[in-house]
Amino acid sequence: MEVSMIGSSQVKTELAYRELGFCNLKGGKAVIPSKNRVCFGRSTGWRNSGIRFTLRATAAIQSEPLRSDSVSGCSKRSKSRDNVRLFVGLPLDSVSDCNAVNHAKAIAAGLKALKLLGVEGVELPVWWGIVEKEAMGKYEWSGYLALAEMVQNAGLKLHVSLSFHASKQHKISLPEWVSRIGESEPSIFFTDRAGKQYKECLSLAVDDLPVLDGKTPVQVYREFCESFKSSFSSFMGSTITGISMGLGPDGELQYPSHQRLVKSNKITGVGEFQCYDKNMLSILKQHAEANGNPLWGLGGPHDAPTYDESPNSNNFFREHGGSWVSPYADFFLSWYSNQLISHGERLLSLASSTFSETATTVYGKVPLMHSWYKTPSHPSELTAGYYNTTSRDGYEVVTEMFARNSCKLMLPGMDLSDEHQPHESLSSPELLLAQIRAACRKHGVEVSGQNSSATGAPGGFEQIKKNLVGDNVVDLFIYQRMGAYFFSPEHFPSFTNFVRSLNQSELHSDDLPEEKEEAADSLRVNSDSVVRMQEA
Repeated sequence: MEVSMIGSSQVKTELAYRELGFCNLKGGKAVIPSKNRVCFGRSTGWRNSGIRFTLRATAAIQSEPLRSDSVSGCSKRSKSRDNVRLFVGLPLDSVSDCNAVNHAKAIAAGLKALKLLGVEGVELPVWWGIVEKEAMGKYEWSGYLALAEMVQNAGLKLHVSLSFHASKQHKISLPEWVSRIGESEPSIFFTDRAGKQYKECLSLAVDDLPVLDGKTPVQVYREFCESFKSSFSSFMGSTITGISMGLGPDGELQYPSHQRLVKSNKITGVGEFQCYDKNMLSILKQHAEANGNPLWGLGGPHDAPTYDESPNSNNFFREHGGSWVSPYADFFLSWYSNQLISHGERLLSLASSTFSETATTVYGKVPLMHSWYKTPSHPSELTAGYYNTTSRDGYEVVTEMFARNSCKLMLPGMDLSDEHQPHESLSSPELLLAQIRAACRKHGVEVSGQNSSATGAPGGFEQIKKNLVGDNVVDLFIYQRMGAYFFSPEHFPSFTNFVRSLNQSELHSDDLPEEKEEAADSLRVNSDSVVRMQEA
């Protein structure tokens, strides 16, 4: 990977690399000594192996210079990207389950490097299962407070994601006391047609039921948010500028319809409806009886495929003659979607009212269920809770709900392009993204974005830039996620170029403050320098 560095761009890039461990620049080489290594393991925990960087003289690829808040007299930026704020997600395990900051030295070096690159802030996942781990109302914020202070000291902003779900993949659980309740009362979890519980978040059917030691989940979430607001009051509106409210699996407003991990060589199936816990079935039964069709309240569609199957593997989603167009299907899909939207309304209303006077902005995340989008029934969206088909716009009511609660909408998948999707999946992330954005524009909801692939989608950086130009107004973009791959030689130089490309201004060394000029003198290398990074 070759990177050209000119003017202040060269200086700040080299400073950023130094924060990650560069030293001994004489002779054209820079190696991190073991005591200064920045360690990013390739698993959830960062291994105790370092990254070694070397500098060699060679031909270089030119890049646009970086933005600096400390530099005045900048040229005009491209108007289309002028208001986009770039954040980078911190590791999911930044705080351990015993409330200690994981890999504090590595994170501190990473924060300084991001600041030097011109990134505005970082996103921090705050896990319910870590903060309120042992007992209801017993909050332990120490690890997250320490991280907030680190971010503040680095001169960065902080976007917090309140996560009321678990992550089996990253060994992050729900609170222990909630899991104990679930063992004796499994109906608090989503359940599929085969009776399997999804235990990484609570079923939306129990939102207003006193299933948590006499309190409802909504009450528990509210008290959690109030405690967060009180504990982080000194950071609110200054360091903490945005809060994403967890709305379901992976923090998104959806049912866990695709809970099975798909192998890389396999096409994503249509997923399954998640309406078989006793509380969801009770609500469905009452709704069917109220509509004069009690037999429709016995369960979900009997002829729907299973998780990994294609739309045409059974009758419900079949392109020609499928029962998804029947009166029963319209009844069920409307009810199923409305339950999800009502859940989103409850939680976004809670967050909006709790943080209304904190000078922070509340966000909610909507999934990009793009598989099978080019089929008439859009089955992946239907099983996830979005009644969106070729003949029905399912995102109008969603964006209306966001607008009612004055919340911004976070969309993942801005790194995904149609050309890199398997042809057999009939997928279109670009068309779905455009549809959701159109609904947001219609109802005055501001859009923020994320990338979906933490290991780099093909052509991802170019696709992100495409989604930040023209009429694609984006308030905030959060790039996921800091860790081993992020700082790897395969990725970090490309990310550096991406940050530069978002800025159309050109800074010169004459524009730099005195201390930056001194740094320039000490770090000056040949114009044909190249950064090469090798994992130690």
